[in-house]
Amino acid sequence: MNAPTTAHTPSRQARNLRWLLSNLVDEVPGVRSVAVVSSDGLLLLSSEPGRTAGDAGDAGPGGGPDRGEHGAGEQADGAAPRREPGGRPERGPRDAGADLATIVSGLGSLTQGASKLMDAGPVKQTMVAMDEGSLFVMSISDGSLLGVHAAPDCDMSVVAYHMALFVGRAGHVLTPELRTELRTSMELDQ
Repeated sequence: MNAPTTAHTPSRQARNLRWLLSNLVDEVPGVRSVAVVSSDGLLLLSSEPGRTAGDAGDAGPGGGPDRGEHGAGEQADGAAPRREPGGRPERGPRDAGADLATIVSGLGSLTQGASKLMDAGPVKQTMVAMDEGSLFVMSISDGSLLGVHAAPDCDMSVVAYHMALFVGRAGHVLTPELRTELRTSMELDQ
């Protein structure tokens, strides 16, 4: 006899937010991984492979497929891992979602502290350029952050533009109830 299973069915808002995240990864060249982090540093949403937003047949906003998230190493269509120019696989944090969330949370805290010391007002975005990649952090709402790890040759203005679109669309949807749902979903997936 099979044991009963209780599948978590994400709300429409959660599916829409995951669809927006998938589009950010799919549509912006050079994006390796993406994480949405709560104000207390907890991972809410990730482009980490293996995370799904529900059934493959669900439709996201605008009728697009709600395929779940994927990131470096896994394409939405199950194709081979993405490759950088020259044929080498894209590189990212080992456990992309969790590691990126930790980095984003720490960088967010550091820049907020610097902003307070300098009486510079709220931090809107942070960008770190490295030899082998770029890191972008943008405030969403209530202290939540969007973090993007991208390839070194990405077009930074395109990445920032698409992040701003995500923030604009996600900011009003990211309610305390949705944050709780996303956090619970992430815990169940682990």
